[in-house]
This record gives sequence, C-alpha cells and structure tokens, in this order.
Amino acid sequence: MKRQYSALLLAAVVGGCAVGPDYHPEQVVPASTRVGTTPSSAPARQFFDSLAAARDSDTAAVATKVPAKTLLPDSLANLEWLDIFRDSTLQGLIRTALIQNRDLQTAMSRVQEFRADVGIARAPLFPTLSTTGSVSTNQIAIGSFLPTAYDAFRLTADVAWELDFWGRTRRGIEAAKADLSSEDAAQRAVVLSLVSDVATGYLSLLELDQEQSLAERTLASRQATLNLARRRFQQGLTSELDVRQFEAQVAEPAATLARTERFRAQQEHALNLLLGQAPAAIPRQGNLAQVVNSLTIPDSLPGSLLERRPDVQQAERAFAAANARIGVAQAARLPTISVTGYYGTQVAEVGNLFNRNGEIYQALAGVSLPLFTGGRLVNQTRAARARAEQARLQYEQSVLIALREASDALAGVRSSRDQVVAQETQTEALRRAFQLAELRYRTGIASYIEVLEAQRSLFDAELGLSQAQLGQLSAAVQLYRALGGSWPGEVSGKK
Repeated sequence: MKRQYSALLLAAVVGGCAVGPDYHPEQVVPASTRVGTTPSSAPARQFFDSLAAARDSDTAAVATKVPAKTLLPDSLANLEWLDIFRDSTLQGLIRTALIQNRDLQTAMSRVQEFRADVGIARAPLFPTLSTTGSVSTNQIAIGSFLPTAYDAFRLTADVAWELDFWGRTRRGIEAAKADLSSEDAAQRAVVLSLVSDVATGYLSLLELDQEQSLAERTLASRQATLNLARRRFQQGLTSELDVRQFEAQVAEPAATLARTERFRAQQEHALNLLLGQAPAAIPRQGNLAQVVNSLTIPDSLPGSLLERRPDVQQAERAFAAANARIGVAQAARLPTISVTGYYGTQVAEVGNLFNRNGEIYQALAGVSLPLFTGGRLVNQTRAARARAEQARLQYEQSVLIALREASDALAGVRSSRDQVVAQETQTEALRRAFQLAELRYRTGIASYIEVLEAQRSLFDAELGLSQAQLGQLSAAVQLYRALGGSWPGEVSGKK
C-alpha cells in the first residue's frame, strides 16, 4: 500500500499543472470571408466576349485550342501544378530544382535542426545519469592526532532529476514542437516559391523564344518589302525616300533580336541557378501559344483556402511557440524541486573497488525558491508576453496580406485573360491591314507611308500579344502561389 501511495505521489508531482496560458488558435477573419473583388461590369464582360466570338468567326482557319480548365472553389483545394501546366519539360525542370536547389536543401537542414531541438527540450523530463571515477592521494589531520595519509579510489553512479512540477519543461516542449512546425511550413514556403519561380522563368523563356521568332519573321518580311522598294526605285516608280524609309524599318526587328538574345541568356542563367547547376542551355518544347490554357474561374473564392498557405501556417505556429514560452518564463519564478544522489564504492586499493565493504551512497531531495533576482524573472515574463503579442499581430497581418495577394492574383487572372482577348483581336486586325497595305503598295495604289505604318503597328501588336500571353500564364502561377499550391510528392512531405 505504501508503494502505491508513493507511485501516486510521484505521478502527481511529475504530471503537475503547467502554468501559463493554453494556446487556442484565433480566427483572424470571419469564416464567411471571400477572396476576390467585384467582377467586371456587364458591358465590359459583353464587350470582351463579343471580341472573342467575332475573331473566331472572322478567322478562316481557327487553331486547335486546348480544352478550358475550370478552376472551381472545391477543386482548388487539391489542385496540382500538373493540372495547370501539362508541359513535361517544365515538370522535369521543377523536379530537378526540388532535388538540387541549394536554398531548399538549406531549408531541409533547418527542419532537421529544429527536430533535434525538440529532443533537446524533451530531455529534462527524464533523470540525468552519469558515472564518475576518481583517484586521489590524501592526507588529513584531526585534532592533536598525527596526520594520516591514504589513497582513495572512487567509482560512483550519479543521478539528477528536476521534477517538472509546474510544467516548465512541458511548455518548452510545446514551444519546440511549434517551432518545428513553423520551420516545416517555412520549408514548404521555399518549395512553393521555388516551383513558382521555375514555372515563371520557364514561361518567360518561352515568351522570349516567341519574341525571337516574331522578330526573325518580321525582319524577313521587311527585307522583302525593302527589296520590292528597291526594284520599284530602279524602275522609276518610286523615290529614293521610300527605299531609305524601308531600310530604317529593317533595323527595328534586328535590334529586337539582339535585345532578346541577351534577355534569353540572362533568363537561362537565372533558371540554372534555381535548378542548382552551372549555366547551361535550358531544354524546352513547344511555344507560348501552345502552353496558354484558358482558365475559367469564379469571381470570388472561400477565404478558408488561405489556411493552406505556408506563410500563414508558419506565422500561426510562431504565435503558438511564443505563447508556450510565457509558461516557461512563469515557471522559472516558482519553486524548483529536484532529486540528486549517487551510489558507488570508495576503497584504498584499486583491487577492492567492487568490494561491498567500500559501499557509499547519498540521496537528496531539495527545493529551491528564487527570492530576489533584481527583477530579472519578472521582466522575463513580461518580455515573453510582449513577444507573444508581437507574434499574434504578425500572424493576423500574414492572414490579411494573404487575403490581399490572393485577391490581387484573382483579379490578375481575369484581367490578363481579357487583355489577351483584346490583344488577339488587335493583332488579327493589324495583320489583315498590313496585308492590304502591302497589296495596295505593290499595285501602286497606296504610298509607302501606309506600309510603314502597318508594319510598325503589326510588330508592336504582336509583341504586345506575346507579352499578354505570358502575363496570363504568370497570373495563373501567381494565383496558385497565393492560394498555397503544392507539388505532388514535394520534399516537404518526406520525413
């Protein structure tokens, strides 16, 4: 019966109450909060829809389109990058980056560090056991007796245990686990940023390829027009001014080619850095127009989708850790209950070291209560509360920032899609206008001014269309990033 009472007492001491506030996640915004702004006005929506319909009906040969991918609130929660971009080359680049990127490897190493910190924080729950051995030569004098010299060989097993009566260690473990979760979310944020950057960089590279092809095609077209002007000049049908004007026009796409070549090299170098490798040619397939995939999305999305964002999760876990450390600081002001002792032998000759005649032991239970620390412990508690308040505010701010970024991204997808529609309509109209102007010039009906203006306007419109297509795809990447998208089998899921 006495042994049972002792066990119950020990359990009560070890599992005593944990001081400090318990953590309860806060709801920063109402559950009914929606992401997104008001949709386009009805007249504007009708206008953009009519542009697309009219362009398709006016075009003799409509290119085959990829079926539209509809992003609905229910599917967004589990949508993967594979569902947005079906480019196997891009997927391969992302997988390479997830393996080789140095920033991601650093984030993974930090997660391992914080996982070890949890073990460190848990260690004080258990007794500390150690062994001590010593050899000494001694001489002592007691009263009027002659000094006595002796040798001592000592071997003991030592134990020390501070009982977690007030929960200081348990609060420390709680804080360490929250830190680990926060760092794990930080790693997933690195993954999300890396995948987004690789996707955006690859799409930018495709857009530059498209600009290069466009400039080469325009250069060839303008050279042909220049040759025509020269022939007409030799035949006396036009003046030298026509020839010089067309020569000047040829230089514009040539300059664009040189600029695009530099930008392509820089973009490849930036992608290689993300891939964790030395500068090399980046493989790619298809073109930007083939990658463009029309996205149909609702005007607003549930705010609950933002809970999957790594930065929001990281801030929430940092708040939980700071809240737990209030209890650690409060427990430091309360009595410390500890148990220490040792057991072993001490003999005069090493051969008798394990002889029971030299048995020694000590068992000690103590209580230590801080009485005066110059205000250090009180101010540590105040500082812990202040840090928890800062973490709470940072968490709330991260949620509000997430709402803003997601709303911006949602508006960007809609507006970029409309911009592509308008840009396509303009390009098709100017392409037809250039064909008519060139025909009129060949037949001598129109002057070279019409051809020059048509060439210049078409080139600018085609460049604008290429950049608008890139903007549409980049907006889709930003939307998925703003909603905390994931990559299938990402390294953050590996333990």
